Amino acid sequence: MRVDLLTREYPPHVYGGAGVHVTELARVLRRSIDVRVHAFDGPRLNGDSDDDDVVPVTGYDDLPELQGANAALRTFGVDLQIAANLDGTDLVHSHTWYANLAGTLGSLLLDVPHVLSAHSLEPLRPWKAEQLGGGYALSSWAERTAYEGSAGVIAVSGGMREDILRAYPQVDPAKVHVVHNGIDLEGWRRPDDEAAREAAEATLARLGIDAARPTVVFVGRITRQKGLPHLLRAVEQLPADVQLVLCAGAPDTPEIAAEVTGLVEGLQDKRDGVVWIEEMLPRPELVAVLAAATVFVCPSIYEPLGIVNLEAMAVGLPVVGSATGGIPEVIDDGVTGTLVPIEQVTDGTGTPVDPRAFERDLAEALTALAGDPERAARMGVAARRRVEDHFSWDAVADRTLEVYRAVLQG
Repeated sequence: MRVDLLTREYPPHVYGGAGVHVTELARVLRRSIDVRVHAFDGPRLNGDSDDDDVVPVTGYDDLPELQGANAALRTFGVDLQIAANLDGTDLVHSHTWYANLAGTLGSLLLDVPHVLSAHSLEPLRPWKAEQLGGGYALSSWAERTAYEGSAGVIAVSGGMREDILRAYPQVDPAKVHVVHNGIDLEGWRRPDDEAAREAAEATLARLGIDAARPTVVFVGRITRQKGLPHLLRAVEQLPADVQLVLCAGAPDTPEIAAEVTGLVEGLQDKRDGVVWIEEMLPRPELVAVLAAATVFVCPSIYEPLGIVNLEAMAVGLPVVGSATGGIPEVIDDGVTGTLVPIEQVTDGTGTPVDPRAFERDLAEALTALAGDPERAARMGVAARRRVEDHFSWDAVADRTLEVYRAVLQG
């Protein structure tokens, strides 16, 4: 069986959870089937494709004829190139709206099934209109067309499956399968030898992180769905000794960048121990940051699952997260972390009905764990155990292969 994975993100250009998902899925699937990857951001060096863990990848640049065009149109230009380069595949599997059109066109052109993985949904991210302008209508069209015409849809959580069927009622529920995201258990673990610990200490010193303080850490892009402004307002209510570490960059728009910058600067004027890391850290350095923290926070107002939560749990951190989307399928409330209740408006934005109440509840949950390091540590041990038991990439790959076989058998 040959499967071609179509994706916006692939190393060395990975910006979020979808890119992590495709990278790890391709690596594990490669051991069982013939896998090819098609990605944005230009050509890649493939290395030795005979290695079971090295996946052949073809990268594509924007079409020069579309230079200066709307971002969604430039995306479609890459999709056209991908669709023209899929000869020989048995099945195409696209990830996010960026690659959905390539999957739709390739499926029609070659008469092969199209499976797509749902990492997010355009109807539930209306703020994307700020970023794409009229291109948001194009991205929404490409996504809807793909979902309604695909042979199979993989939702990364049960919550995401419900969102898909609500957003796209024309989709047959029988073709929507739940396969949770996974985690590289070896790559995400606490430094466990002297050399790794020394490197971690050097990382913390370079970044200005005080490992002796109770610490809350956030990791994510600066986008509306991640709820970062709510977190920054909640931090104002934390005890003065609690340190906040923000690994946050790649803002979606100048507007959200300005809002977050203003809130961070306001916090830094009121309290010390607010560390903002805008660079994308290599994995060993991010593991060092996580391992030095007391609790991880995920204040998202829209989150299909949240790979960052799995990464933090694998390093042994409890997670305080919003009780929305797929997050309740990751956090075992009271055992591996705390779910913060959030009542949301139903206009698709995910905005809390009472933002101040959400921020107050978030602050209370963070204060409780940051102030009780022994309980936080016990929850962290349980968190590691949970990801080992439920979220390995081998299990994700096996379940994905089941979906492929079911689709190919018709």
